[in-house]
Amino acid sequence: MSDEQIALGLRGLTKRFGEMVAVDHLDLDVPRGSFFGLVGPNGAGKTTTLSMATGLLRPDAGTAHVLGADVWTDPIAAKARIGVLPDGLRLFDRLTGRQLVTYAGLLRGMDRALVAERTEELMVALGLTDAGDKLVIDYSAGMTKKITLACALIHAPRLLVLDEPFEAVDPVSARTIRGILEDFAANGGTVVLSSHVMDLVERICTHVAIIASGQVRAIGTVDDVRAGMSLDDRFLDLVGGRTDVEGLAWLRTSSD
Repeated sequence: MSDEQIALGLRGLTKRFGEMVAVDHLDLDVPRGSFFGLVGPNGAGKTTTLSMATGLLRPDAGTAHVLGADVWTDPIAAKARIGVLPDGLRLFDRLTGRQLVTYAGLLRGMDRALVAERTEELMVALGLTDAGDKLVIDYSAGMTKKITLACALIHAPRLLVLDEPFEAVDPVSARTIRGILEDFAANGGTVVLSSHVMDLVERICTHVAIIASGQVRAIGTVDDVRAGMSLDDRFLDLVGGRTDVEGLAWLRTSSD
C-alpha cells in the first residue's frame, strides 16, 4: 500500500507502563476510505494505541502518520485532519451541549458564524436539539457519546478515531451514530473504531485488525481476517483464552 493510500500509518509504536509493555512495536496501516475496526481482549493495548495515534499519549518509540503528517513532529497539521472520540476522557461537562460543540469548533480556529451553523446542523442530525441547552453532566451515556461525536465532527475531519463509540449506548442512539459514520465513510472519510462487539464490527466494518498483548495478530479486510469463520470464532482462535465454565455447581442446584 502506497503512502497516498494510507489514512493512518503506525510504525513500531511502543508504550510501557513500568514493567508492563502495553503496546509492543506495533505496525498498522488503515486504508483511506475504509471503515476500520480495532478489536482485542481487555488489556490488549487498543486504547493506548489509539491514544498514541491521535497525540493524546506520547509513545516510547515508533511513529504515527495521519494522511502523511507526523503526529509528533507536525502535530498541528496531523490533528487538523483528525476527529477524536476518546473513551473515558473528561469533558467540560458544566457547559451545555451546544456550548461544548461551539467551544470545540472555536478551539479549531473556525469562524464563529460557521461554528454556529454547523453546531445546529449537528444537534439536529444527532437528535440533540431539545437537549442543546442542558448541561452535559446531566446527559445520559448515549447523549454524551453523541455530543462528543459532534465535537469530533465540527471541523469536518478526514479521519475519525473513535474509542468504543457504541459502549453503553441505547439502540436508538447507536443507530443514529452508525448512520452518520457510514455516511461519512461512504463520502470519502475514514473511520477507525475500537470495539468489543464482534458482531457489530463484522456488520459495519470493511477492514479489521485483531490486537492482543500489544501486537497485531491479524489485519486486512473483514473477509480475509475471518478466513471462512465468524469474526468471533476467528478472534478466539487467534487470541485464545478460556470459554468453558468449570465448577459453580451450586448455581445449577434448584432451591426450595
